[in-house]
Amino acid sequence: MDQPERSRVLSLAAAKRNLPGPNGEHAVTVLRRGSLDVALSMPRHPIQQAPHAQDEIYCVLRGRGIFFHNGNREPVEAGDLVFVAAGSEHQFESCSDGFTVWRVFYGPPGGELPE
Repeated sequence: MDQPERSRVLSLAAAKRNLPGPNGEHAVTVLRRGSLDVALSMPRHPIQQAPHAQDEIYCVLRGRGIFFHNGNREPVEAGDLVFVAAGSEHQFESCSDGFTVWRVFYGPPGGELPE
């Protein structure tokens, strides 16, 4: 019987080889485990996003952009980490060429409860 995967390295280079997807997708899922869903995303233009059921984190790997959330626009760049609570409207705008993020969904529908 196979043991469940306990650890692994998620390769940026390997994930990038799958983008864009066959139908022009800007994101590719690289890991799912329980409620955890990790994808690499390389949006080429503003993408209107619907609020998501889970909390999410974006880690900006490359480039710059504007993050629209809570009625505000804030600059983001490589090295920044962005948190979005479940149900929050948000999107990236004015992304530079090659803008790349890891996108992580996690937790129960409706998000984690704040402490």
